[in-house]
This record gives sequence, C-alpha cells and structure tokens, in this order.
Amino acid sequence: MKSQFLEAGQIVNTHGIQGEVKIVPWCDSPEFLCGFDTFYIDGAPVKVRAARAHKGNVLARLEGVEDVNAAMRLKSKIVEIDRSGIVLPEGRHFIADLIGLTVIDDDTGASIGVIAEVLTPPAHEVYVVKGEGKTYMIPAVDAFLRGTNVDEGWVRVHLIEGMEG
Repeated sequence: MKSQFLEAGQIVNTHGIQGEVKIVPWCDSPEFLCGFDTFYIDGAPVKVRAARAHKGNVLARLEGVEDVNAAMRLKSKIVEIDRSGIVLPEGRHFIADLIGLTVIDDDTGASIGVIAEVLTPPAHEVYVVKGEGKTYMIPAVDAFLRGTNVDEGWVRVHLIEGMEG
C-alpha cells in the first residue's frame, strides 16, 4: 500500500541567523520541493513560510522556527511531503513506490527479482534488481522497460546480456 507521505529530503544545516534551514532534496529538483506550502517533520505538519532553491539545495523558513537555535534542533530531520497534492506525468512513478516491485522478464514471463534500489545518475534512473543469487542493473528507459503497474506490484523488462552483475 502506498504511504500518504513521501520522504523528500533532509535538513542538513541552518542558514543564517534568522532560522532558515538547509534541506538536501531527495526529489527531482529543489524547485519541486519549493512548491509545497506544508512539510511534515516527525509526522507533524509544518507550514513553509518561504522556500528557495540555492546551489542544488532548498533554503526554507518554517513556521515556528524563528532563530538559529530553533533551526539547529531540526538538523538531521527528514522532510516529508503529502502525495495527495502531486500529479505525476504519464509513465512517471515515485521511487518509494518502485522499491519492492516484482521484476518480470518480458520474454520468458519469469520473475527475476525485486527492485531493491533506484540509482539516479544524471542520464536516467537505473533499477537495481535483486534475485536469487543475482543482481541486475536495468536502465529505466523505453528500450528495457516494457510496462509498470505499481498498483499490481510489477515491472516488465527486456533483459540483455551484461545486465547481470
């Protein structure tokens, strides 16, 4: 079952003395994270008073965080967002929803394992699939992906030699 909240970043430091926090985003871009008016920290909603992208990170002013001391208490906290307000483009999925999906070889119909990790290098995502004694690295591009159904729990792929690691 999909969780209502998605981990979207981590507060790694303070910024200045006015209580801003520096967040390393775990989503597509810092600008995406800046678009939210509420973050969830330790399960509680926290209103975002202002947020801006800065050098690949997000600098945010949060309600109730008025000075550097209050901001310092949030260091290392995970920032979550509510998925209900997000509409993804066709064919895009949250990484959190892909982890654990069964991966099926489209040519044979056999299960080769489950997605254990999704790597996000600059070119495209790569699915790390763990099977019985085998690990596969599958680029998340049309040449290899044949279908994804998060609700039913599967991804169909076209395998080629060399994907097995």
